[in-house]
Amino acid sequence: MRLNPLTVKKIQRFRSIKRGYYSLLLVIGLLVFAAIAELFINNRALIVSYEGSWRFPTYGAMIPGTEFGLDYSHETNYRELREIFREEGAGNWVIMPIVPWSPVENAFRGESMIPRPPDFARRHFLGTDRENRDILSRLVYGFRNAMIFAFGFMFFVYLIGTTLGCLMGYFGGTFDLIVQRFIEIWSNVPFLYVVIIVASVVTPTLGILLAITVLFAWTGMTYYMRTNTLKEKARDYTAAAQVLGASTPRIIFLHILPNTIATLVTFMPFTMASAITAITALDFLGFGLPRPTPSWGEMLQQGTQTMVIAPWIVTSAFSAIVIVLILITFVGEAVREAFDPKKFTVYE
Repeated sequence: MRLNPLTVKKIQRFRSIKRGYYSLLLVIGLLVFAAIAELFINNRALIVSYEGSWRFPTYGAMIPGTEFGLDYSHETNYRELREIFREEGAGNWVIMPIVPWSPVENAFRGESMIPRPPDFARRHFLGTDRENRDILSRLVYGFRNAMIFAFGFMFFVYLIGTTLGCLMGYFGGTFDLIVQRFIEIWSNVPFLYVVIIVASVVTPTLGILLAITVLFAWTGMTYYMRTNTLKEKARDYTAAAQVLGASTPRIIFLHILPNTIATLVTFMPFTMASAITAITALDFLGFGLPRPTPSWGEMLQQGTQTMVIAPWIVTSAFSAIVIVLILITFVGEAVREAFDPKKFTVYE
């Protein structure tokens, strides 16, 4: 598929803005790393060689300890298995990830629940939290949860806001007035109170939090798309399409919508940043993901309570949030400049 020459110019302009371009590459790299995080941060072995056969437990089913000659039937503790194989010297071996801890695992079983500073010998590169869980592991998996939420948030906000905004701008009249009044009323419903009520009735999952957040966030995009559609509807190409007998969906989605792409693309990074901030804030207040789900907000909450005795908790969580939000903001600024409608405009 060949890209429109103007689209190619916009992409080239974006690539020339080095700060935004390299930030995008870093964000993509972080997303890829988070997607395959089990290969680097996980308490399951990557490969187990036992009596001539190989096992790959990372993405497979639970393997009981009895499979490796141990005296228990629950899931194998691969860190202990590795030490046992080393002591036996029978040619069996285990390869563990770089960080051999899961985000919800107590790394000091049977010991007191206190935060521990970074310990490279035990592979706790950022230390542990007050429940003996590895901080680096929780940061990475918390990032994965935050980005899943952010992409879902952006998709549904754009789906609802773009569709409704285009319809409002294209049809206008009574339909436009009714929807505007509804948005004004809906915008006055207190978002936080709804979250508190839902959290007191059901256990908030990622899907439930996403649904509630989207229900209160789509209105802003609707106004932007309404304004752009009103402007594009007055163009000559829209009148020509109507004269030629093009259907309403075709005019809206194949003619008007492509010419509002600058608005859509510009707001994408900032929409993701607001979603990350929202899920972090909800987790920090205790109305977000249920524990022990990895969460940046929960880590911030822990860090503020243990700032004196365990500063590495709040430092790690705060640094991760700031770095990710800065990278996304740099991408958004570069996209906004590259897709500036005063420099590049598309008419069809």
